[in-house]
Amino acid sequence: MSNLRFYTADNLKAGATVKLSENAATHATRVLRLEISDEIVLFNGDGNDYTCAITSIKKTEVLVIVKSFVKITNESPLNITLLQGISSGDRMDYTIQKAVELGVTAIVPIVTTRSVVKLSNERAEKRLAHWQNVVHAACEQTGRAFVPQVASPISLSAWLANNPHSNSTRILLNPIGALRLAELPKPTDHIELRPVELLVGAEGGLSQTEIDTALSQSFQSVILGARILRTETAALVAISAMQTLWGDF
Repeated sequence: MSNLRFYTADNLKAGATVKLSENAATHATRVLRLEISDEIVLFNGDGNDYTCAITSIKKTEVLVIVKSFVKITNESPLNITLLQGISSGDRMDYTIQKAVELGVTAIVPIVTTRSVVKLSNERAEKRLAHWQNVVHAACEQTGRAFVPQVASPISLSAWLANNPHSNSTRILLNPIGALRLAELPKPTDHIELRPVELLVGAEGGLSQTEIDTALSQSFQSVILGARILRTETAALVAISAMQTLWGDF
């Protein structure tokens, strides 16, 4: 069923007629060869899956009618925000895609001192739209009905200035003075799990100034074994370990 799920930005309710996006329409009719009366599933991030039937197929549009909906309850109990140093090439796409598959709640692309990628305002807007599309595709595949949001790229100092106080468990991947994840207490506040904010540098890691700034804002250094991991590997290993220790793995 996962290849029959499509994201839409439209409001969805029983009886509504919805026009599929160009990508969804092309995939449904030209790749999957679906026809009128065939069923697909739409989701818009509200936590529900909406079963729809195709009612019209034209060259430039595909229309469906919403028949019913069901609440999806496959979200991780962990609320993880990934603060990811912007990496180059396909690394950032890969990190975002797999982080969504692993259950993160939000992603903040961090412009670090050592980031290879330098984004102008126009380019940043295009990359942000592209990254959000990567999230949508990952949600389609995994069956998630809540859609993690990708924030606009921001420097670490600016993000910390906007988020100076937090009841989250703040984790920094940094080998100096670090603990293992298993040595950290479970991020609970009485009964409920506290949110987790995970900070990962880009290819060159974080500068000492950035590390010192993060540590001054309650981030705890954590090490992932004795081997040096690539930025895209480190983030995913850390998320997987947290899901194993505290989440739903």
